[in-house]
Amino acid sequence: MPTPSEPPGRQSSSRRLEGEFDYVIVGAGTAGCVLANRLSEDPNVSVLLLEAGGQDDYHWIHIPVGYLYCIGNPRTDWLYKTVAEAGLNGRTLSYPRGRVLGGSSSINGMIYMRGQREDYDAWARATGDASWSWDSVLPVFRKSENYHGGASEYHGAGGEWRVEKQRLKWKILETFAQAAQEQGIAATDDFNRGDNSGVGYFDVNQKRGVRWNASKAFLGPAMKRPNLTIITGALTERVIFEGRRCVGVEYRGDVDYVARARAEVILSAGAVNSPQLLELSGVGDAQRLKALGIGVVQDLRGVGENLQDHLQLRMAYRVSGVRTLNTASAHWWGKVKIGLQYALFQSGPMSMSPSQLGAFAKSDPDDPALTRPDLEYHVQPLSLDRFGEPLHRFNAFTASVCNLRPTSRGSIHIVSADPATAPAIAPNYLSTDHDRRVAANALRLTRRIAASPALARYKPEEILPGVAFQTEAQLVEAAGNVGTTIFHPVGTCRMGRADDSDAVVDSRLRVRGVDGLRVVDASVMPFITSGNTNSPTLMIAERAAAMVLADRREGAHARVDSSPPLPVI
Repeated sequence: MPTPSEPPGRQSSSRRLEGEFDYVIVGAGTAGCVLANRLSEDPNVSVLLLEAGGQDDYHWIHIPVGYLYCIGNPRTDWLYKTVAEAGLNGRTLSYPRGRVLGGSSSINGMIYMRGQREDYDAWARATGDASWSWDSVLPVFRKSENYHGGASEYHGAGGEWRVEKQRLKWKILETFAQAAQEQGIAATDDFNRGDNSGVGYFDVNQKRGVRWNASKAFLGPAMKRPNLTIITGALTERVIFEGRRCVGVEYRGDVDYVARARAEVILSAGAVNSPQLLELSGVGDAQRLKALGIGVVQDLRGVGENLQDHLQLRMAYRVSGVRTLNTASAHWWGKVKIGLQYALFQSGPMSMSPSQLGAFAKSDPDDPALTRPDLEYHVQPLSLDRFGEPLHRFNAFTASVCNLRPTSRGSIHIVSADPATAPAIAPNYLSTDHDRRVAANALRLTRRIAASPALARYKPEEILPGVAFQTEAQLVEAAGNVGTTIFHPVGTCRMGRADDSDAVVDSRLRVRGVDGLRVVDASVMPFITSGNTNSPTLMIAERAAAMVLADRREGAHARVDSSPPLPVI
């Protein structure tokens, strides 16, 4: 048998053998939970699921407003930061990623959003695979869905992924919706029919006012299966190759372990950690890896490139004559009332997702080339200087708006051969003329909504970024001042056609040029979806599980990819 390639540091022979499984899945986030469930449905298939974080038994995971205590908490968050961003006027951002069973579905905003029909049709064109088109993926979304309105042409019932209406409303949000309609943004009761135009309340992944994460939905039903092994506190350090075939992983727990895979290793570690693991394992840009002393297994220059994210521009308005969460929770008796409301009825502010009201609009309605919404609003009945700080002591609302399809592209790359060292995250926000123009137009649209007759009774006063920013250049500067991630990184291991030298995986999510290795998570998206990215990631995992099982039935563990092998350095 060929000798496995060895990284600098501890050798595989000094590690304890965890065992041999048909499939080893790295990462128990949204995608990993789905894969573990679907693959282990076959009692003849053995599955190992590795998660660097811990159990999802922290109470703040399950109380919707608890995201405030999960983001920035080492118990549940990787605590990543970006590099200093020129487009954000030199600022560095926190970059939350879930580090717990359920992954980011345990700390995110719980918003159920698929994106637009055109997003998936663009994936089909980019991959040359019609099975990624909207008409093909819609039944996959419906398969896992348990929609509050029951089954229909667009929605599913009885699946694991619970989708409910929110359990509260705010007068200021109702009025913002009226103001948006006065600016030509029509009301909608469903953002998930392939055209998410309009304004309305978001549907959420909750069950009776409690967060419904991927761990509850998919791991819970599978945990008692004897063919599924779940290990938490397991930091995967690299995947192991014998020649060009991936045969297992090395991970660090209480001691150093190795786990072998008879069929495949599947990386579901997310848009940050999947490219990190590929590079640590010798799959990536050869020059970059050699400079770090890592032996090259496969030269794939696209690994870690093509990072896309939604940059939200937070605009806050002080209001009078209407109550918001700022003052509702300002005193101890208000906090007690809120707590009792949740304890008794699982409703009220503690059942809030981070954003309740949404709107999708065009940044330039007069542009004939703009055929669909390119902006998404997340509107909240509160305001604060920055995330993690106290709410303001006066009534206010925040309207955060993001460019749905940015043309800026960033990267995520390792800076060390040490698996415990965080990679360099460089989103490269606002680096194109297009993105700067959309940002300026987005701020202008928000101001028009705030100046609409419906809101006039509450005398909105812009406090962030401030009315001093008026010209195009000033608005771009303001965007750099207030812009922050809305936690949707994708694209760093993107799929593509056989002749696309920058693609990392093929349309069946197999890593190019090697055998026995797939990537299944948001990193494979060639283009970011026009909305929140959690449920699209779940759909990707559903499709991938079907692909893996189909390959198994056909005895297709050997590579059948038509793309030419890339050079081994």
